[in-house]
Amino acid sequence: MAAHGEHTPQDYIQHHLTNLTEGQGFWTWHLDSLLFSVGLGMFFLWLFYTVAQRATLGVPNRLQCAVEMVVEFVQKSVKESFHGSSALIAPLALTVFVWVFLMNLMDLIPVDWLPLLAQKAGIEYLKVVPSTDLNITFSLSLGVFFLIIFYSIQVKGLKGFIKELTLQPFNHWVMIPVNFILEAVTLLAKPISLALRLFGNMYAGELIFILIALMYSGNWMIASLGVGLHIGWAIFHILVITLQAFIFMMLTIVYLSMAHEEH
Repeated sequence: MAAHGEHTPQDYIQHHLTNLTEGQGFWTWHLDSLLFSVGLGMFFLWLFYTVAQRATLGVPNRLQCAVEMVVEFVQKSVKESFHGSSALIAPLALTVFVWVFLMNLMDLIPVDWLPLLAQKAGIEYLKVVPSTDLNITFSLSLGVFFLIIFYSIQVKGLKGFIKELTLQPFNHWVMIPVNFILEAVTLLAKPISLALRLFGNMYAGELIFILIALMYSGNWMIASLGVGLHIGWAIFHILVITLQAFIFMMLTIVYLSMAHEEH
């Protein structure tokens, strides 16, 4: 697939932003997003399990060193930001960080490579960056949201959780409706902000890569400029994909820490 020939720039952009789908309406499945997200999750589990099985007490190899640095970084972040007591938070934070990072990392693959291979195999559409799919980012954030509700009820009890929603910030029964509206909005804003922040940043980054790829269809001078821009944006985007994974992880830790706090 290229941005020249019978394809207009609008067709090219639309094609790269269209998912491989199955079904209709609410039950439409984005097969490419599911394939890459689940595949990357399994790759993460296999990689860390393999490194753990082959870990040595001596001088570690580069891969073991990299994995240990990631684990220590996440563990330090949890210790500094999580004020409760739970054996789940550190593994969850590690999973969130590495999984989101791997999904974001797919954005560094040139935009035409995998869709072109898919077309040769008879697959018309293929989006390779799961975190540019709002369904995936909302799935992740809803998982965090359910954990927030679960730990809030577990730590405070159902009665305490209801009190938290109805007697804050104004501790008077007359203000219960106002308190509930304010607290409900605050609670619902957490998964929405998690999902939209990751989706918005990654979608914008992917769109810039697509726009740069359009330059390859011009003369050789414009094409050479496009190569330089592509490399420059890819280098900068390494910071973006890492930062977005870190932000998603830190907000997950902070939100779950808040759920463990009793007022």
